[in-house]
Amino acid sequence: MTKPPKNPVLFDLEQEAASVTSKVAPNPSDAPAVPDFPDQAQSQGPAMQTLATLGARRMSWLAKLFWGALSTLIGVMISVAAWDFVTGLLARNAVLGYAVTALVGLLALALLGICFREVAAFGRLRRLDSVQKQAAGALAGRDLEAARQVADAVQSLYARREDLQWGLTRFAERRAEIFDADALLGLIETEILSPVDRAAEQEIEAAARQVATVTAIVPLAFADVIAALTANLRMIRRIAELYGGRSGTLGNWRLTRTVFTHLVATGAVAVGDDLIGSIAGGGVVSKVSRRFGEGVVNGALTARVGVAAIEVCRPVAFAARPRPSVTGLVKRALTGLFGG
Repeated sequence: MTKPPKNPVLFDLEQEAASVTSKVAPNPSDAPAVPDFPDQAQSQGPAMQTLATLGARRMSWLAKLFWGALSTLIGVMISVAAWDFVTGLLARNAVLGYAVTALVGLLALALLGICFREVAAFGRLRRLDSVQKQAAGALAGRDLEAARQVADAVQSLYARREDLQWGLTRFAERRAEIFDADALLGLIETEILSPVDRAAEQEIEAAARQVATVTAIVPLAFADVIAALTANLRMIRRIAELYGGRSGTLGNWRLTRTVFTHLVATGAVAVGDDLIGSIAGGGVVSKVSRRFGEGVVNGALTARVGVAAIEVCRPVAFAARPRPSVTGLVKRALTGLFGG
């Protein structure tokens, strides 16, 4: 017969209860997503994917003919109506007619100035494109003479930029010591283009933050599409201005189309949940709200549009300096927005 223990036996009931609770407690990550507003239109994918696809779509010859004929017809109708209006006023009241004629002349002069500005904008974009192609040829053929011509073109392009004078001076002092095409183009990147690259990255981060915030917070239908369109147009225009290709209204649309075509051709708009998870824990974010998950995706796609705009507008392709990382840009842009 065993004797009872002299000391009392203690059972840790709290530890056993905690172990049992941990076995049966549900995992918060397994919970279903919180539903959005029931009356909100359900989008068929991130807004940036839709914009990129539509922006890269080529217009058919029939559509070009239609819009060209329509714009010409509207222009003729406006011109005839203005002519009849001015001549009618001259017949009724000569003083009033001459005053209106002067206003029409001022309007025509303003429109002529806008046309000249648009032509100059297209010229700047063509100049950037020409320097970029020349730099690519010099790098591929290791042509020192072509690289020196690229250096002259870049120096001329940024000669009036006050914020780049220090880099231009350093480049002018060191370029005579270099007798290799790769090294000369790399010196252009490090001494002249590095401040422009940093400014362009800040523009990308600001645009990605704006698009992601509007997509996640604003519950209105198509608000994400409008926010993405306006933010990306502004970002592309600012990047073009930073690299010396300041574009007008028509030039900005043409540049945007080129950037979106580049994105679709390279498959850069196909962003999945793996990118979301690597940026801001997209699995947890999407469980909290579908809008938050789409905000992260739209912000990442905006960053990719910005990187593509840099590649299109930069006079020298990335070689000596690393290409901007989309993940790094989005992490810096969205820090604190989604718990990052």
